[in-house]
Amino acid sequence: MEETVKKKALITGATGGIGSAIALELARERYDLYLACHKNTEALERLAGRLEEDYGVRCQCFSFSICEEDKVIDMFAQIPYLDVLVNNAGISHIGLMTDMSYSEWNEVIATNLTSCFLTCREAVPGMVRRKKGKIINISSVWGTVGASMEVAYSASKGGMNAFTRALAKELGPSNIQVNAIACGIIDTGMNSFLSGEELAALVREIPADRVGKPEEVAALVKALCVGNDYLTGQVITLDGGWI
Repeated sequence: MEETVKKKALITGATGGIGSAIALELARERYDLYLACHKNTEALERLAGRLEEDYGVRCQCFSFSICEEDKVIDMFAQIPYLDVLVNNAGISHIGLMTDMSYSEWNEVIATNLTSCFLTCREAVPGMVRRKKGKIINISSVWGTVGASMEVAYSASKGGMNAFTRALAKELGPSNIQVNAIACGIIDTGMNSFLSGEELAALVREIPADRVGKPEEVAALVKALCVGNDYLTGQVITLDGGWI
C-alpha cells in the first residue's frame, strides 16, 4: 500500500527564484506541496494555483516568518507527513561587519539557520516513524569559503553546512538522507544589488562563463529526492567550477 501514498514536500522561501523553480520541479514529479514564504502572499497563492492547474497536485500555502517557533509548530500541525523538506528560506546582508547592528545579525542568523533547526525538529519525528525522508538545505559557497562584506550570511550558511553533516549522521540509521546544495552565483533577485559591471566581473571568474539558473538548482534537488539513498551528509557545490 505504501506505493499508493501521495508524496509530499515542504519548500520554504517558495516565492523566490530558487524556491519557485524547486516547487515547479517537484510538482512535475507529482508531489503535493506545502509552500511557505514570509510576506509575498499573493505571489505564493498564484504559484500554488498555477501548479495545481498545470500538474493536478495539491498545494497548501503558509505565509509567516519561518524563524517564529510557534508559527512553525502550527504549520506542522497541518502536515500529516513529509517525504521531502527543502530549507530554502534565506536573506542576505551586504556591508561591513562593524556597521552591522545586533538586530540585523540576529535576523540573518534566525532566517537562514535557526529556521532550518525549527523545520527539521518538527519534520524529523514523522520521517523517523516512516523510516524514510529527504532533507535538502539550500546553502551557498560563501558558507565554505566566506565572503567579504557578507560575514553574517557566510556564518549562517557555514552553520547550515555543519548542521547538514551532523544531522545526516544522526538520522542515517533511520534511512533519512540530509544533504545541502552550496550554490554559487544564481540568477535570482538576491543578486540584484550587483551592477552589470560587477556581475560581468564575477562571470569572468567562473569557468562555466555564466551564472547558474534556478532551474539547475531545482534539477539537483529533484535528483536528491528520487534516489541516491546512500548519498547523505554531503554539501554539494553547484557553482560552475568557480570556487
